Amino acid sequence: MRETSLPEFVWVWNKLQGLATPQLHLRVTRWLESRWRAGDRELLLLAFRNSGKSTLVGLFCAWLLARDPDTRILILAADLALARKMVRNVKRVIETHPLTAGLKPARADQWAADRFTVNRRAVLRDPSMLAKGVSSNLTGSRADVVICDDVEVPNTCDTVPKRADLRARLGEIDYVLVPGGLQLYVGTPHSYYSIYGHAPREEAGEDAPFLSGFRRLELPLLDGHGESRWPERFATEKIEAIRRRSGPNKFASQMMLRPVNISDSRLDPDQIRLYEDELDYTESQGAAVLSLGSRRLVSASCWWDPSYGAPGSGDASVIAALYSDDDGGYWLHRVAYLVHDPDITENTDEATQMCRQVAAFVKELFLPSVTLETNGIGKFLPGLLRRELAAAGVAAAVVEVASHTPKVTRILEGFDAVLAAGALHAHRSVWETPFMAEMREWRPGRNCRDDGLDAVSGCLLSEPVRLRRVPSPGRREWRPGGAPHKARTEFQV
Repeated sequence: MRETSLPEFVWVWNKLQGLATPQLHLRVTRWLESRWRAGDRELLLLAFRNSGKSTLVGLFCAWLLARDPDTRILILAADLALARKMVRNVKRVIETHPLTAGLKPARADQWAADRFTVNRRAVLRDPSMLAKGVSSNLTGSRADVVICDDVEVPNTCDTVPKRADLRARLGEIDYVLVPGGLQLYVGTPHSYYSIYGHAPREEAGEDAPFLSGFRRLELPLLDGHGESRWPERFATEKIEAIRRRSGPNKFASQMMLRPVNISDSRLDPDQIRLYEDELDYTESQGAAVLSLGSRRLVSASCWWDPSYGAPGSGDASVIAALYSDDDGGYWLHRVAYLVHDPDITENTDEATQMCRQVAAFVKELFLPSVTLETNGIGKFLPGLLRRELAAAGVAAAVVEVASHTPKVTRILEGFDAVLAAGALHAHRSVWETPFMAEMREWRPGRNCRDDGLDAVSGCLLSEPVRLRRVPSPGRREWRPGGAPHKARTEFQV
């Protein structure tokens, strides 16, 4: 058995089942064996739906046990039922395959639905193969091989807390795996913020991909020439039928292995253009100019959707600043998620802390006004905000707005046309906030985070505010037409 290759092991099994072995499966098995023999112990196998990848990985597990019966394999899946399915398949292979003869134990209690122990030399506490859901308690388990089979599914990755929990759970593998053990991830991406992503998602707080350093094999349904990787099963007509039924996003995710949202989104952040320029305030010949790179800005909107800003809980208190240029472009320069410090509330209450942050935000960005949504707690804040703006030496107006339009309607009206026109730009700092994740995951009618979306839509829907013509002390008015002008006349009044 030790001389039998994995492709041969799979070919014998398929022959017993009356099946052919497609080139796709040979490629997968050759890759698994070559990586195993080369000593690579962090592997990622991505293959399109219904490609047989889980079946092949089950045969790989049986091959490992036939080579070394003392091997301990842990199967992690999104739920226990899915992990048990893999265990059942491997049990069936061991019972039937001629190259695994003698592995099945005589005792029935060693041959359970979610675990089994083959005949082996070593006396070990852990079974030869064990099935666990990814949310299960792994404390005390030890394994030589951990297979993560479809741990990312919609139910484990469709919200920010679920994705964080999934990553935390998978981090426990390091405490289960023996030194030199193998981690093998098998699946398809189900989220733009997939654990299988090539690049880090900065807006999600990643500075490296979750599986950075893993050796990868990616097999989308269509190869680089647009040809089917399994033409016997997936002919051109069938591929087109799958594409029509599933829609573009699901087809891209599940069949082409691109990390996108499976469900269609009304707001696509990929339509936003990234920029890195900073504001440049200059004065020349008595006039002030505010620019981004070579673009002169002509108006600004600032919207604050307030809440108590409790760290890690409740609605977020979000303020956004957006500028426009004379070519019709919109420049979302900052989005700030404000929080108060609970440790200093005895001396400075929550509302004052928030208003001071807003005053600093307005001053830093040369904003002529800030619009305050007075629904909810906002009704108590205008006077306090004006006081803090004056204390900070900021001559900016406070505009009070009570919104009676449903939030969903405001968001759609604010974003749809601007995104469709490709006119919205966002500073790199915005991509590092929760705003982009909110935008990508937002669905009308669903309970999604939308505090940042609400603030930015308020900016987009606001008319440019030109209320104050008198510049702040030491600063001239930068908006065109905003500076006072004294005309000379010969009239005697």
